Parts: sequence; structure tokens; C-alpha cells
Amino acid sequence: MSKLFDHSLRSASPDHAEIVRKYELYRTIVEFLAALMFVIGSIFFFYESLLFAGTWLFLIGSILFGVRPTIRLLLELKLANLPVPKEFRPYGAPPVDEPVRR
Repeated sequence: MSKLFDHSLRSASPDHAEIVRKYELYRTIVEFLAALMFVIGSIFFFYESLLFAGTWLFLIGSILFGVRPTIRLLLELKLANLPVPKEFRPYGAPPVDEPVRR
């Protein structure tokens, strides 16, 4: 698990960079939808007849804000488990089949 949140993995290979690009897109869409739910829910609170719907929009927005770090964690787990090809390994790094000694 020492590879989790290792920023160098984001550009370790073209595959890594593509995965980061996709997950960042997913995260941005979720953030946008969460903000949209909060704005619409806020507007609904001005009308008594829409108060119930506004409350549900706030709940949905809150859940979406919780999905955001979940996407980040899934990205980090995916990057940590993706092998780094030899040609993209830093100079002096141990071979892929050798464990790192600390």
C-alpha cells in the first residue's frame, strides 16, 4: 500500500496518464452535479410547494460530494496496482520482480 497517493504514478506511463484523465473527468462531472443539486435545491427552498423536492436535492448533492473522494480512492488503488513498464521506471529503481527493501 506504500504506492497509494504517490504522485509520480500519475505520469509513470501513458496508461497511467490515461487512467488519471478518465477519473478526473468522472470526478469533475460528480462535482458539477453535486453543485447543481445544491443550487437547484436552494432555489426550491424559496417556494413552499417545492420544499420537499429541495430537501431531496440537498441529500442527493451531499451523497455526490461523498462520491468524490471515493472516485479519488478508486483512482489511487487502480494506479497502485497498474505495473510500470521498464522504460518508464526511474533510473536506479529496483527491478520489477525485486521487492523494495526499507
